Amino acid sequence: MSEAETIALVERYIAAFNAGDNDAMLACLSQDVAHDINQGAREIGKDKFRWFLGMMDKHYREELSDVVIMAGQGGSRASAEFTVRGKYLATAEGLPEADGQTYSLPAGIFFEVDDGLISRVTTYYNLADWTAQVSKG
Repeated sequence: MSEAETIALVERYIAAFNAGDNDAMLACLSQDVAHDINQGAREIGKDKFRWFLGMMDKHYREELSDVVIMAGQGGSRASAEFTVRGKYLATAEGLPEADGQTYSLPAGIFFEVDDGLISRVTTYYNLADWTAQVSKG
């Protein structure tokens, strides 16, 4: 893929995220997508990614803004830097109690692209910052 095609693919993925359209997000991913969860394990496969999205929908409502997308030469890698603005809806295991707290923090995702689909999603954000924000209530 060209850099422009990769950027368009990542734009579709982020637009689907912001629209809460999990099916459109999943359509951007390869069957054996590698998903590196922030400060967590790597999970492989679209089915595990689908489960992760369902879990996220239960606990959080988020939107990505101030998005900047960059693609490497040849289009096989890309990154997106953005601000996550969200609401903590239901308590997630091992995290502070949820009570509808809002948060805003910088974050980024690194992507690999193969055969026109995203084959790796690696997300980074500062969990300590998020925890501090939602702990204030």
